[in-house]
Amino acid sequence: MSSLVAAVRRIEDSTPAHRDRAVDGLRALALLAVPTGHWLLGGFTLSPDGALHNASPLGAFPGFAPVSWVLQMLGIFFLVGGYASVLSYRRRKGSTRAWLGGRLARLGRPVLGVTAVWAVLLPLLHFGLGVPVDTLRTASTLVVQPLWFVGVYTVVTALTPYCVRAARHLGVWAAAPLLGSVAVVDLLRYGPYADAVPSWLSLLNVLPGWLFAYQLGVSWGEGRVTRRHAWALLLGGAALFAALLLLFGYPASMVGVPGEARTNSHPPSLLVLALAAAQSGAAVLLRDRIGALLRRPALWAPVVVVNLSAMTVLCWHQTAMLAAAVPAAYAGEVPGLVGAPDSAGWILARLAWMPVFAGLLVLIGRYARRFESPWTGAGPARRALAGVLAAGFGVFALGLG
Repeated sequence: MSSLVAAVRRIEDSTPAHRDRAVDGLRALALLAVPTGHWLLGGFTLSPDGALHNASPLGAFPGFAPVSWVLQMLGIFFLVGGYASVLSYRRRKGSTRAWLGGRLARLGRPVLGVTAVWAVLLPLLHFGLGVPVDTLRTASTLVVQPLWFVGVYTVVTALTPYCVRAARHLGVWAAAPLLGSVAVVDLLRYGPYADAVPSWLSLLNVLPGWLFAYQLGVSWGEGRVTRRHAWALLLGGAALFAALLLLFGYPASMVGVPGEARTNSHPPSLLVLALAAAQSGAAVLLRDRIGALLRRPALWAPVVVVNLSAMTVLCWHQTAMLAAAVPAAYAGEVPGLVGAPDSAGWILARLAWMPVFAGLLVLIGRYARRFESPWTGAGPARRALAGVLAAGFGVFALGLG
């Protein structure tokens, strides 16, 4: 206990006085919502040949859809990402290109690390331990699942200089055209002429859909989002969210549900932006209270630890769940872990498994976190090998091989 207290004190003493604790706290909250959501809303069924397949309790319990509203906090993540990018962009000492290169490298290294490691694991698990190919495909899909976010976040980060210019000219209204763009695409793909609209049109929502909250964050960082704006975002976003659900038939779940023809998040629908607007307004309004709360060292220390391991949590949390599920499959169905997620008993059992997944993630993170640091000891040959392995894993995971 004394060592824990000493660690908390060291973190507190090393925190600069100007550090925006509220923004870091919001980032940590949004980040932890990702593994929590995937662990709670993702299950496995076991086929007769012993292979694992993805399943979701939302298929059997559609009434749990509001849980996904709470756990879908990517709007907050993009909001604070835009805010933090503005502060970093102002402090840059080199060129814009050098600034972007540094930020993109920090995003890319952990992704390259996890995919390269899994490329090595796949043949070892199949030929060495006899894990079925279908299980490996399921595992690969889950590992890749959160990585799309990194790709989108990389693109919006590259657009930071343009977002800053837009914020300085238009303030909070710089995000309005992005909202309008998504609304137009949704009207085309879900409106009266939906049958004549090609399916690829929905992809036009990917960039503006996720750039929306990032642009709000940039405007916030530029001091162009007032409390009046925040109230408008909160109330307007909530009203639009309710209207889309009750009047326009949008799916209630913020994540994909097996068997459902429509999904809100891939690519993002207008419902995602409505939720992001409401969340962003609430975040701005609660900033001072959150900052005051995180002045307590015991609360601030976990926030720092989570932020320092952000990419590790994002890239490896599905591996932690698989580390429990794949060996358990050899024993047959295990309540809350392997077996159809279609009963209240499964939900209670899955809640009991959550601390196990968290413990496995901490254990994996002790070794995987090195991928977040600069690869100073890796020469061109090793980096090239990691790239080839990552590419091979991507081909397998996306079902191209």
